[in-house]
Amino acid sequence: MTPATQTKIGVFGLNSIGFVLVVLAAYLSALVTMGYVLNTIAASKAAILIILSLAYLANGVFGYAWARNRASVGPSFIYLALQAILSVTLLYLTKSSAILIAMLPLVGQSVALLPRRLTYAACAVMWLLVASPMAVVGAWGPAVVMGMFFLAGIVFVVVITELAVREQKARAEVERLLAELKEANEKLRDYAGRVGELATLNERNRLARDIHDTLGHYLTVVIVQIEAAVAMMQSDHERSLDSLRKAQGLAQKGLAEVRRSVTALRSSGETRTLLESLNMLFEDSQTSGVKVNFQLRGTPRKLVPAAELAVYRAVREGLTNVRKHSQAKLAAVTLDYAEGFVRLVIHDNGIGANAAEHGFGLTGLRERVEHLGGEVKMATGINQGFTLEIGLPDDQDPDRR
Repeated sequence: MTPATQTKIGVFGLNSIGFVLVVLAAYLSALVTMGYVLNTIAASKAAILIILSLAYLANGVFGYAWARNRASVGPSFIYLALQAILSVTLLYLTKSSAILIAMLPLVGQSVALLPRRLTYAACAVMWLLVASPMAVVGAWGPAVVMGMFFLAGIVFVVVITELAVREQKARAEVERLLAELKEANEKLRDYAGRVGELATLNERNRLARDIHDTLGHYLTVVIVQIEAAVAMMQSDHERSLDSLRKAQGLAQKGLAEVRRSVTALRSSGETRTLLESLNMLFEDSQTSGVKVNFQLRGTPRKLVPAAELAVYRAVREGLTNVRKHSQAKLAAVTLDYAEGFVRLVIHDNGIGANAAEHGFGLTGLRERVEHLGGEVKMATGINQGFTLEIGLPDDQDPDRR
């Protein structure tokens, strides 16, 4: 809101209309009480009364708007002092108590313009300006009557104005809180959209890992069996057919695994234990030409589904990489149920490499294990094979994925 807009509201608002109506009513009452002496008032005095009356009325509208827009004590004091001087001058020139009615809006305006303590001080000053001059000249009777009347009016106006100001402040506070709440709701909707996008991205990454871990594993074994069948097609027809039958069986297992991943992405519905599932992987590996020496340490125990799935996927990824890259004939798998954690080590006797390459499968495995609070280590060297090691804490929250 610009200052110009504020001034327009201050000048032509309900406060100004109320002020004008009350002052005009006071002026009419003063004219009625002064009717019997109007004919004896000099023209110059009448002109002064008219000028002072119009000045008080105009200053009460435009001066109040000016002081209100400045929103500081200095301009407010200037406005109130000028109005007090004009009103008291009218009071003693007209000698009509009706002018006191015109002063009551000034009390309400002081409540709106000044802090509370200064408001009370301003009201006290206005009361003294009304009552003290009469007391000084000895007119105690009129001084007491006008003082009591004006004091009652001051108390009434201050109370009513305080209530109105508090109600206005409360409404402004409610509007401010509503605006903040609206802004917070907009931010919340924005955050919810971002969280939804992030959740969708995480779910896509998880699905990609599942597809790679399941379908990629079986397709790799199927390819190995088909290559073996093609190589033996001419020399050993029976063994070639046997390799094709194994490839067919592995393809069916892969299809079943994909269906299980689509219908239930967790392993909590599996009826096989982790060791039974690992033995099936070892059999598939030996079928494809890589022998597996499995060593179990510690006492097997039930892990949370996410941890068992991570161990299973790690073994499958490790054996898949052995068949695809290492040219190894032997892989050693060690599963250690230590106190408080589970440790898995896969080592092959293949050709190794200068450095471990992080393909999609190993990257997905690392993400899965680290999400569960574990760690992944890899080591390799020329003609030293490849070693994959993971460690998982055995205090997983069952709700963790």
